[in-house]
Amino acid sequence: MNFTIINATTNHLPTIRNLNEAALPAVSSVTLDNLEHFLRISDYFRILKFEDNITGFLIALIPGKPYNSMNYKWFEKEYKTFMYVDRIVIAPQFHGNGFGRTFYDDLSDYSIDKTSRITCEVNIRPMNEGSIIFHKKYGFKEVGTQKTEDGNKEVSLMVFDL
Repeated sequence: MNFTIINATTNHLPTIRNLNEAALPAVSSVTLDNLEHFLRISDYFRILKFEDNITGFLIALIPGKPYNSMNYKWFEKEYKTFMYVDRIVIAPQFHGNGFGRTFYDDLSDYSIDKTSRITCEVNIRPMNEGSIIFHKKYGFKEVGTQKTEDGNKEVSLMVFDL
């Protein structure tokens, strides 16, 4: 397959937002302002292009960033260093093509000299079974759970040791 992974730019943000909103409720909703904030504070904000179309993106941050996510803050309390995956989205028509694994491999290569672990959370209420299966198969292990959004959601907090 002819694809590339490149750094996201401001020009990519409207398409990234559309991909994100199409993936609800597996990820939380974002505005263009939120994405611009991520572009400024993220250590890793890359897109995957297949045949010149943006088909996915991944956003990740190390600790100490101005970001108030409950889940990011949970990992900050538990670990001195990590690379936190805030979200990964692959367009549905490209699921099952290995793009998620390719993104995580790229993130692992990027992170190896910065930290010894990658962290993320996956919805367990509502259940995101495909993502749970993917992350466990990749090698992530659950290290906790947490209720979010006033108890309307629950997430599995996961770690992958590099």
